[in-house]
Amino acid sequence: MAVETLPLLLVIGGVALMVMEAFAPGAHFVVIGTALLVAGIAGLLFAPLAAPIALAGIVLVVGGVSLWVYRHFDIYEGTDEGQTEGSASLRGKTGYVVERVTERDGRVKIEGGGFSSRYAARTRTGDIEEGTEIIVTDPGGGNVLTVEALDGRDDIDRELDRERGGE
Repeated sequence: MAVETLPLLLVIGGVALMVMEAFAPGAHFVVIGTALLVAGIAGLLFAPLAAPIALAGIVLVVGGVSLWVYRHFDIYEGTDEGQTEGSASLRGKTGYVVERVTERDGRVKIEGGGFSSRYAARTRTGDIEEGTEIIVTDPGGGNVLTVEALDGRDDIDRELDRERGGE
């Protein structure tokens, strides 16, 4: 294989990965697909960048930037794809309300809740407004979380209240 064909192979590989992303969404393939596509195009347009070392550097830099952009800007927000935790591990996790939580509807973002850390949520204690910090009281199998607004109490205080029948 000639070194001159490497940029073209990167373009083909990048496009193939991005097409695969359409069939399996969740940012599994699009980050590396973007990196391969950009490196391939750069190698095709600028001959000095067609060297394998230069292409590898471009793939690493563009891949890192793409990953940061997808995580920082929540590109897949609300799809609930890419969850990496079991529902039981969500009990006691904290986060904040991104869409008003009522007894029937709402969405929250949980800190450390997986790649896409947004979940459907409900409350038993009245409405919780957008931006309010919350804690997960019942993971409910992971489909719909039961949450309550954080009130300054720590986990020990909450557990003592539960044992006393206060919650």
